[in-house]
Amino acid sequence: MSKRKYITCTLSLLTVLAVITALVGCGSGSDSNNANPSTDSSGQEKLKKITIFQSKVEIAEQLEKLAQKYTEETGNEAEVWGAAGDNYTTQLQAKLTSNQGPSIFSIGPGTEAEKFKSYFYDMSNEGYAKNVAPNMALEVDGKVTGIPYGVEGYGLVYNKDLVNPSEVTDLDSFTKTLEKFKNENINGLALSQEAYFLIGHIINTPFALQADPVDYINKLNKGEVKMADTKEFQEFAKFMDAIKAYAKNPMEIKYDTQMGDFATGKTAMVHQGNWSFSMLKDFGDFGSNIGMMPLPINGNQKLTVGVASYWVVNGTADADEIKAANAFLDWLFNSETGKKTIVEDFQFIPAMTNIEAGNMDPLSQAVYEATQSGETLMTANNYFPAGIITNDLAPAAQAFFLDKAMTGEQFLQKLDEVWAKAAK
Repeated sequence: MSKRKYITCTLSLLTVLAVITALVGCGSGSDSNNANPSTDSSGQEKLKKITIFQSKVEIAEQLEKLAQKYTEETGNEAEVWGAAGDNYTTQLQAKLTSNQGPSIFSIGPGTEAEKFKSYFYDMSNEGYAKNVAPNMALEVDGKVTGIPYGVEGYGLVYNKDLVNPSEVTDLDSFTKTLEKFKNENINGLALSQEAYFLIGHIINTPFALQADPVDYINKLNKGEVKMADTKEFQEFAKFMDAIKAYAKNPMEIKYDTQMGDFATGKTAMVHQGNWSFSMLKDFGDFGSNIGMMPLPINGNQKLTVGVASYWVVNGTADADEIKAANAFLDWLFNSETGKKTIVEDFQFIPAMTNIEAGNMDPLSQAVYEATQSGETLMTANNYFPAGIITNDLAPAAQAFFLDKAMTGEQFLQKLDEVWAKAAK
């Protein structure tokens, strides 16, 4: 074969091989795209449907609307499950142990988090976890396992037209204030019958006033101390005596009634948190007409502030569900829709560095200012034995308010009794 024919044949062969390679490459790419089920017709990634279970009834409706917006913006589905009554943790445990989900759930810090930590997914490497404010993430063994809803706080929410905080600073002035309002046919202070609103929140103050609240709780669990022998609790009992004597029986009041009566001027104060403004705003524009002040046990001048709940991903779900759950949280904490919902619709004080607080309602503003100043009490009730507020303390408080003969001192003894049983 001549040299010229050899070169021509070689080039022809190379050309044919190149064309074949190109055709094979194109065919492979086409098959790959057609077989990929993770994108929809708009080119967005299609993720597995997720379920969300959380305990705050105050944001239930807003969360459902948020889930709808998520679907509209991303094409992915998120279903919100509602919790009935005070039995959220019981329902959560039943769902998790039976492998029914949910994909994302809320959890409180302390004993509640300890109880469910085996289900937590390690969020440490997720992008949204990088924006959690310092010391605000839920951590287990140095790993980020929960993202805070936001900062919450509570104390005495008061009507500025009726109450001057400078005149309610100790047991004596507190008692006289309630007595004055009773004579004027106004309920001076309303608690309500739900477990946390009846006892779970208000009892936090004497615990948080201890030199080391967690250590005190541990000693109480071991029977080494008693509430009945502790001065802060002894005064707490006197506050409860005053409420029982001069305020409306909380066993006759539900949360919506509590807030409705406060909004309409029938009640001067309620023991509530910044979350309650979401219900108050339905009654009109309060402007700067309401505020929040400390429960003045032993002259206390601090609000209780902390992270009440965290968003947690179910680490026992399958990989696709975990991926979808993380995508939702990333959208929640980074999209304009999600960030706006957290601040404006949920009325949360954000605990994320990439979310600005914006214009806050007066109760959130009070909590925010307390947080910035550092003049706060810790949420010691997060370290109570799991379920004790609902299962043990609430029934004791119900008995106190229903039994006219029971004194505050006897109430303390009852609390010590039920605590000892629950801590075993």
